[in-house]
Amino acid sequence: MLTDSHAFSGFSSDDIPKAKEFYGGTLGLEVEEQDGMLTLKLGGGANVIVYRYGEGFDQDERGIMRGSGPPIAWFKDPAGNILSVLQLDD
Repeated sequence: MLTDSHAFSGFSSDDIPKAKEFYGGTLGLEVEEQDGMLTLKLGGGANVIVYRYGEGFDQDERGIMRGSGPPIAWFKDPAGNILSVLQLDD
């Protein structure tokens, strides 16, 4: 199911405006904000996505958040790392 998917690096933040100021202002990275997520533009064309994660998201019965940005589902791997799957428009 995921073997042919477009993958990217990302991590969560509990405060997107603070993250934007830190990565853009303090570290001087190019930062784009869209749908409540940040894209950090790194050298060599690499991008890192920063998204909000935490309790209290309005998720449907399958655990998918819909309605504010792309549909996104979170899950844990066997080591307890939190991973996400997003539905992005092509």
